[in-house]
Amino acid sequence: MPEENKSKQEGSGTTDAQDKLESSKQHARKAAEDLKSAAGAIAGEYRGKAEQAWGEARGKAEQAWGDATDRARTFQEDAEQYVRENPTKAVVTALGIGFVLGLIFRR
Repeated sequence: MPEENKSKQEGSGTTDAQDKLESSKQHARKAAEDLKSAAGAIAGEYRGKAEQAWGEARGKAEQAWGDATDRARTFQEDAEQYVRENPTKAVVTALGIGFVLGLIFRR
């Protein structure tokens, strides 16, 4: 008779262990799902911040490009006007610069 009680206790102990194991599995799954959803939320938040920063940087780059283009166009127009007003001076200056560059690159 004590052997029967012992086997019944072992059987119920196994069932309790299986129940605890199943409960632990369920808790682990729930924790993993919570962690996954939290990670997704954080990733979405950082994605939004990155897109915002990208948009700001792109806008600044486009503004800088536009400013540089305007400055180059203005410089070109000023140079053309100067050459029209002072053709001799412009030609002599260009010859002098060409001569100096020729000396530098010949070495």
